[in-house]
Amino acid sequence: MGPGSVRAGESEAAAAVAAPAAEEARGSLRRRLGGGVVLLVLTLLFALPWSTLFVLGVDWPFPVFLAGTLLFAAGLVSFPFLMAAGHGRRRNDRASRIADSMLGIVWVLFTWSVLGGLAHLVLVALGEGGVGQARGVAVAVAAVSAALLAWGHYEAMRVPRVKRVEVGVPRLGAGLDGTRVVVLADTHYGPIDRARWSAGVTEAVNALDADIVIHAGDIADGTPAQRREQSEPLGSVRARLAKVYVTGNHEYFSEAQGWLDRMTELGWESLHNRHLVVERGGDRLVLAGVDDVTAESSGLAGHRANLLGALAGADGDQPVLLVAHQPKYVAQAAAAGIDLQVSGHTHGGQIWPFNFLVRVDQPVVSGLSRHGERTQLYTSRGTGFWGPPFRVFAPSEITLLTLRAAG
Repeated sequence: MGPGSVRAGESEAAAAVAAPAAEEARGSLRRRLGGGVVLLVLTLLFALPWSTLFVLGVDWPFPVFLAGTLLFAAGLVSFPFLMAAGHGRRRNDRASRIADSMLGIVWVLFTWSVLGGLAHLVLVALGEGGVGQARGVAVAVAAVSAALLAWGHYEAMRVPRVKRVEVGVPRLGAGLDGTRVVVLADTHYGPIDRARWSAGVTEAVNALDADIVIHAGDIADGTPAQRREQSEPLGSVRARLAKVYVTGNHEYFSEAQGWLDRMTELGWESLHNRHLVVERGGDRLVLAGVDDVTAESSGLAGHRANLLGALAGADGDQPVLLVAHQPKYVAQAAAAGIDLQVSGHTHGGQIWPFNFLVRVDQPVVSGLSRHGERTQLYTSRGTGFWGPPFRVFAPSEITLLTLRAAG
């Protein structure tokens, strides 16, 4: 081996050592930038309501200003720690309840502070500015936010109302005309114990006399063992033809396979990239399901959204109802000629105006929509809620889809 070969070998070895170090440095930089962005957004979420309520032109007595400042400062400082304790490895339910509630409260205050600030600017432009007007805006922001939060909490915690929708499925046989499909999605059993709520949902579902019941994913935040009592009432759900379930993205934060096993234990068919066929009056409907689109990145063996696998062996002349957690999977569904896709995930935005941000990631926020020549998509606003125990201008729903053999 000559000197040139030695130098080449040394260069290759140095490059091999340097590459992981460079990648680690880039990863560290991305984490720091990401953390900086999160800190900036969090500071803005707390700072704008504080400014509107206690600083900008209101001229409150000093004790009022001090109390408000200390309250918002305490919230800003404690929030990251509570979120880490509640949603990190420790999974402390009490910390989650506090942090999630804080997030909902500050989001509503932020939204209405923006609107209040715009109203104040209009008043100033009209020559109506002053301490009285600024205080009026601050009081209005606080009052509207408090009212919306109280109403939103009630909306989140009640058993959802039933939303009834008729869906024409041209390929559906006459024997299946009038098939009643009840849709649950995004129950998100979590830090707030909602076992009684879950029992109420089951009672409401059973009153609908369903042929098919679907759970479109995001069943819980936590493991099957943690949320066993809350999920237990699902074992009492009744359906004449089938009860089917697919994973959502939140299952991949906590034992997705465990939730598939738990739903099987409760008497549900887990459509883990598979299908089954239901029949009535001599006509058939293919019920297919795929894992959530995030499944593959979880690294869990055998988990990914696999529509070809889900439809393997199905009769191509029969209509297909596909259950896929996220509405954006409809692009693949339309390409495959699926008749109807049922999804959840969006929560209808859950707390206005978050629905506009959801629309950036998903093709539809809620309701029935058409995609391509054949495919229709129904997107549920969800049965429960995630995180903040509030629903503002985005009511939860138990959906009753009545399938019609329509021309």
